[in-house]
Amino acid sequence: MKIKSLMLFLLAAMVMISCSNENDGPEMGKLIVQLTDAPFPTDDVAEANVTIFKVEVRYKGDKSEGEMPEEEGAKSEENGFIIVSEEEKEVNLLELTNGVTETLVNTEVPAGSYDLIRVYVKGVNVVLKEGTEYNLKVPSGDATGIKIFIKPELVVDGGLTSDLLLDFDVSRSFVPKGSADAITGFNFKPIIKASNMTIAGTLTGLVTETIEDVVTAVEGAQVTVYNGEEVITSTFTDAEGGYAIMGLDAGTYSITIEKEGYEMQSLENIVIIAGNKTQQNTELALVAP
Repeated sequence: MKIKSLMLFLLAAMVMISCSNENDGPEMGKLIVQLTDAPFPTDDVAEANVTIFKVEVRYKGDKSEGEMPEEEGAKSEENGFIIVSEEEKEVNLLELTNGVTETLVNTEVPAGSYDLIRVYVKGVNVVLKEGTEYNLKVPSGDATGIKIFIKPELVVDGGLTSDLLLDFDVSRSFVPKGSADAITGFNFKPIIKASNMTIAGTLTGLVTETIEDVVTAVEGAQVTVYNGEEVITSTFTDAEGGYAIMGLDAGTYSITIEKEGYEMQSLENIVIIAGNKTQQNTELALVAP
């Protein structure tokens, strides 16, 4: 009887040790970070290039414990920063418009909340359509990274995927020197917005005109999004008349659609729903002669 009891005790202990080993370490979730661009409305520019060589996120701790886990082999830095990518990627930001994105990060991270991302860049240059190339100085992005706060904090749940969108505002980040008719160079002052795509939505649509009863796409129309009187972002329609603006916080907006030679359209009460796409098609009319 004593031998049988001892065997049962040892079996129970082995099961407990096994369960304990399976639960060691933090719960993990997947983080995906994508890059897009708020378009640069300059006809003279062919490329706006950056090379991204490292991405870090700041871990604020598990929702319940609020502290950084000691994960064996984790690439972590001071103050809770975790390196999530060291893959070098050269990106022409002007190609990332109307829903086109570049994936920078696709990896597992400890479950919990994240409030800051640092993007390290080098090799920044602008190429004009006539061939002139300007190599730009990076203020601190190659040494300390471009810091982008995530508001509200991004929460990564165990076993699930969280998506973060970085919107690189080229028109405000690459500041031309000289005049519009005679560009002599650019200053690089990076402006990037982080959007949690689980609580943000996307605005898409088509801009068209009707010529002799035939519906035709309008390319190059500017679509601007407003929150009250504040300009949130803008984009331009492509060759098919389509546009897409990602990373808009859920809420109600107004938009304007305009192009030289056409009457401007203003639309109110455009509702953006978290995690969804809102489609808003518009037809423009030529300005009366």
